[in-house]
Amino acid sequence: SKMNDSQLTNVIRCLAVDTVQKANSGHPGAPMGMAAIAHVLWSDFLKYDPKEPHWDDRDRFVLSNGHASALLYTMLHLTGYNLPLDELKKFRQLHSKTPGHPERHVTPGIEVTTGPLGQGISNAVGLAISEAHLAAVFNRPNFPVVDHFTYVFCGDGCLMEGITQESISLAGHLGLEKLIVIYDDNKITIDGNTSIAFTEKTEAKMQALGWHTIVVENGDSDFNSMRAAMTEARAVRGKPKMILLRTTIGYGSKLQGTEKVHGSPLGAAEIKRVKEAVFHRDPSKSFFVEPEAYKHFAQQGLRGAAKRVQWQQLFAKYEAAFPDLAALYKKYFNNQTVDPSIFDKLPKNDGKALATRKSSENAMAVLFREIPNLVGGSADLTHSNLTRPASVKLVDFQKHTPEGRIIRFGVREHGMAAIMNGIDAHGGLIAFGATFLNFIGYALGSVRLAALSDHGVIYVATHDSIGVGEDGPTHQPVELVNGLRAMPNLNVMRPADQTETSAAWALAVKNRSRPTVLCLSRQNLPSIAGTSLEGAAKGGYVISSDSDKPELILVATGSELSLAVDSAKELSAKGIKVRVVSMVCTRLFDEQPLGYKNSVLTPGAAVVSIEAYVAFGWERYSHIHVGMPGFGGSAPDRALYNQFGITKEKVVSRSLALLKSGPLTSRLAFAHL
Repeated sequence: SKMNDSQLTNVIRCLAVDTVQKANSGHPGAPMGMAAIAHVLWSDFLKYDPKEPHWDDRDRFVLSNGHASALLYTMLHLTGYNLPLDELKKFRQLHSKTPGHPERHVTPGIEVTTGPLGQGISNAVGLAISEAHLAAVFNRPNFPVVDHFTYVFCGDGCLMEGITQESISLAGHLGLEKLIVIYDDNKITIDGNTSIAFTEKTEAKMQALGWHTIVVENGDSDFNSMRAAMTEARAVRGKPKMILLRTTIGYGSKLQGTEKVHGSPLGAAEIKRVKEAVFHRDPSKSFFVEPEAYKHFAQQGLRGAAKRVQWQQLFAKYEAAFPDLAALYKKYFNNQTVDPSIFDKLPKNDGKALATRKSSENAMAVLFREIPNLVGGSADLTHSNLTRPASVKLVDFQKHTPEGRIIRFGVREHGMAAIMNGIDAHGGLIAFGATFLNFIGYALGSVRLAALSDHGVIYVATHDSIGVGEDGPTHQPVELVNGLRAMPNLNVMRPADQTETSAAWALAVKNRSRPTVLCLSRQNLPSIAGTSLEGAAKGGYVISSDSDKPELILVATGSELSLAVDSAKELSAKGIKVRVVSMVCTRLFDEQPLGYKNSVLTPGAAVVSIEAYVAFGWERYSHIHVGMPGFGGSAPDRALYNQFGITKEKVVSRSLALLKSGPLTSRLAFAHL
């Protein structure tokens, strides 16, 4: 016999509750509260093919309240994704496909890694931007090859996070009509009722931000209203949509409607009671799904598979009608837009002194022409970051010009970085975002998720040191780069001239599974002989050397490399065998074989590092550090370099003192471990 909406919803509730109970860890409250809308969405609206979870024109679903992962895994299992019941039984265990919060690349059907609140809803803005842009580039009359929705589940926590304000504000401005957010309006957060800290009028606020709102008063069991809300949300054009869904956290349990049901298992006795008394299911069975339920939940996937086949047929006709566009589409989606020899086309040193932010602009002028799917923008610092080269005709991505490649992120660094992750997760585009390096600090939550999730995004981070000058210590990073270098799977690149900047850009656009931070100077820097792509690709390399067995090695990055070169000349003149090393990227250097690293930082030599940042981290390579003792100051850049002793005189005197101090052991053995 066919099961009704309530019965199907109770299958979801019980499976999610069993999943959390078996792990003795997790969050049953949100899955019990959102089970009804999950049933409605997965059964009637979401476009997906569980056998081909990555097909291009699927709808994208984001669980922004990632702690409700047991609900998402339950839906993926029920609807036929490759997530067997055994995986639900291994929830939150080592090597399972069901981690505590959803992780991209771990579980089929997961679009983005979520859990830190506000990130998922912000990623979804990026997913919707990608859909709008790609549709504008590729769709033609009668050929909607890009045409899908982005759906989000979020809770009160997401709406409280600052990053969400940034992202939903931009989404409203851009009128992202394919974005639908379902807000689990249950009036509960971890500390208790929202009355203790969150009393804003969400519906009025969303309307003020340019969103269309729909209220469903009973999200626990009013299936007709939920379906009507979804239908309306899909039909409304010109605005993103939010459904405010009034639900009961932990629906059915004794602790329903309280914070106590948020983050710990219900317990065996209570599960038995709920199954029997409330959900009318067999209390003796756990992880039980009726064949009728599986049959029901398979239907939408089969409809999705049919839609995928229709889409493939449509694409074949598209290919016949528009062969060039179809070929370009395939390049976009197969990561084939970047010529492997892209560096050869980028500008090299020509003897002129240039700020590396200007060198970056020179590189971008070529990259925008060569890589049609490079999109992004600045957090309201375009003329400082130099991310819009005048020699290329570029259009803004706006509501009425979604084909534009320049995204005006506004003063929203954290939102920008999360939106970039969403753009990357969608597929088809390469995303960059720009701000001052110091304000990457504002974006760190999203940068960390980019590294964790293998998003090949690029941060153009200018004004990278005390070289900023008069703006002062609030704008001068001294510690941030050292912290970024500690982050796994992140390339932090600090190039010294045009050649190294072009090399850094080439490596960044080619690396589609690792984010890159480009640390770029405000002040002019000289061209340096000996810089190269081959060297930069290894992270650190020799640019000049008096000997295979140097007595002294000066290792520097970015704006301080020329200081190392000048200091080396003076030390050479004193009869010391000196080598200069450019350390563009410590991560890439660390990944080289020990033999190569020893050929650069030769054991037995005294090593001095020179960088206008604090010493932290340099002890892995050098014996002493010439850099910043603390925060910077407000003055012209040369005055600051003198004040803090980052000068040729200091490098020479401290190097001579180090050489007199006796034999030194190489720091590399420790770094290699």
